[in-house]
Amino acid sequence: MVLTGASLVGLVLLVWLDRSVISPRRIAQGDSPGQSAARDRTRYHGKAFRVVSVLDGDTVDVDAPDGQHATTRVRLLGIDAPEMNYKDRRPARFAEEATAFTRTRISGRQVTVHLDEGDRTRCNYGRLLAYLELDDGTVLNEAMLTEGYAYADLRFKHSYFHKYGELEASARALRKGLWAEVTRDDLPDWLQRMRPSLLAD
Repeated sequence: MVLTGASLVGLVLLVWLDRSVISPRRIAQGDSPGQSAARDRTRYHGKAFRVVSVLDGDTVDVDAPDGQHATTRVRLLGIDAPEMNYKDRRPARFAEEATAFTRTRISGRQVTVHLDEGDRTRCNYGRLLAYLELDDGTVLNEAMLTEGYAYADLRFKHSYFHKYGELEASARALRKGLWAEVTRDDLPDWLQRMRPSLLAD
């Protein structure tokens, strides 16, 4: 098979996306959840870091080494923004707007990382689960919900579970952000399963 110049560029881009965006980050083998959480609290909780990359509305990289990685990948806790879906190149409805909102608010800026209570500080892909506080005191997780750029994530309990549900309900009632556009078919699969009547009419 002979690769043309355009094909070669496409292949290089695909490899870069696979390594930098899609691939999960592994946590240290042999650690108990408590050990991993304690280490994460010491390293991250209450500390400020610069955001070096925004992958989508709820996933960013900050300038703190994490194992073999030069940066730490952070997943905003308690929310689920529409996915950019880099792998198949078809962003979910309102994903580009959600990503642009996060990028505008924090790209290149300092944020303070706050971890939740309990032993679960990482998601299944090794990303750090956190609330990100901006220098004006705004919590990005909450701003995403308030402005209608994310769904309240019902799959996992956290300290602000009920508050986040209320923030989403308010944005939905005001038809802010994605709530002015999405249909039931646009909702994440998990949300369709957990709330079968949402946007059903």
